[in-house]
Amino acid sequence: MKKYLSPWFKKLGPGLITGAADDDPSGIATYSQGGAQFGFGTLWTLLLTYPLMVGIQMISARIGCVTGQGLAANLLRVFPRWVTLALVALLLAANIINIAADLTAMADAVQLVVGGPRHVYAVAFGMACLLLQVFIPYERYVRVLKWLTLTLFAYVGTVFASDVPWGEVAHGTLVPKFEMSQSYLLLIVAIFGTTISPYLFFWQAAQEVEELKVRGGSAPLCQIQDKAQHHLHRIKVDTSLGMAFSQLIAFFIMVTTAVTLYTHGVHDIQTSAQAAEALRPIGGEFTFLLFAAGIIGTGLLAVPVLAGSAAYAVAEIFNWSSSLGLELKAAKGFYAIIAFATLFGVLFDFSAIDPVKALLWSAAINGIVAVPLMIAMMHMATHHKIMGQFMISVRLKWLGWLATTAMAIAALAFGLFSLMEHYALTGWLRLNLS
Repeated sequence: MKKYLSPWFKKLGPGLITGAADDDPSGIATYSQGGAQFGFGTLWTLLLTYPLMVGIQMISARIGCVTGQGLAANLLRVFPRWVTLALVALLLAANIINIAADLTAMADAVQLVVGGPRHVYAVAFGMACLLLQVFIPYERYVRVLKWLTLTLFAYVGTVFASDVPWGEVAHGTLVPKFEMSQSYLLLIVAIFGTTISPYLFFWQAAQEVEELKVRGGSAPLCQIQDKAQHHLHRIKVDTSLGMAFSQLIAFFIMVTTAVTLYTHGVHDIQTSAQAAEALRPIGGEFTFLLFAAGIIGTGLLAVPVLAGSAAYAVAEIFNWSSSLGLELKAAKGFYAIIAFATLFGVLFDFSAIDPVKALLWSAAINGIVAVPLMIAMMHMATHHKIMGQFMISVRLKWLGWLATTAMAIAALAFGLFSLMEHYALTGWLRLNLS
């Protein structure tokens, strides 16, 4: 068995870590809302988003592997510099907000389990993530991240610690449910925005460049064509399995909250920590502890990915040295951005800003960034000057454009819902103040 599985495990890396990081505490909150508000009624979205995730993440990985450069460096070849700067600035802002939300959720989870000062926990988690990225060499650090993906199996445990009507689960997964309510449609939009996020594109492309340095020297595929098929096959396996793992965990989170919170009438869940706390009297102490442990584990995985993806993007724009394999003195600007993003995320936790509203802003920014970024990625992936003989296949092109279209619809829907909410609130104020 070990001999059979070993080649597969060796193929897992950037795709697995990227997929696991997609289930960060803010993502857990979104999936928990799906289960708590609509039971099994949103499970079908995970089947729909899986091939779209695989397609767009495979394209980002392929761009990095073929060109030997991250997405930001390649964007400069497609867009004017000011456009790339604007997109990366928005990415940095959204990532900082996400880091803050994840650190808050992790601190809240620890406080729920052991009590104590949540701000101290947030600072401790932020510092731990920062120090690990700065002082552990890339090859060892990637192994740490791989091990952290195992914490997500806590959500598998929560399901099997609950009484699950698997027939209803299968129906909710295979038969799409449509409900013409603003809350349901907004949640569908949120699920798309959570599963297909710009920071994941930047991270996986950058990690493929790192993998080239570790596995085959610093040359991109266009210069080592004899090894190209091996690398491309590894990307396909790694990305497909990584995104499947991501969606499987999301599935178990939705099922857990559906069979516990939804069936007991607990529908108002805004954060992952609230979901864990609500599970305690319903699912029992064991289910609560597993859910809380998953929040902490996936946060430790996601925060470095959020900070690192922003750092790779900024460093590539200014042509700074950028690699987690470099020492601090050799990549000062790169590590400065990691420190900046992480520390501002920590400081955000001390502000009076509502973390739920902050996440909505982050989702809006991600929606704004995702669509032009995905269009640019599709242009790069089909451009002979950039990809040479490694341009994407027709099937992958279709998947990429489907994902881009889906995100465009999601972004427009989010904007429409926001306007509807704004005008509804404005009308209510006028009515009550007149």
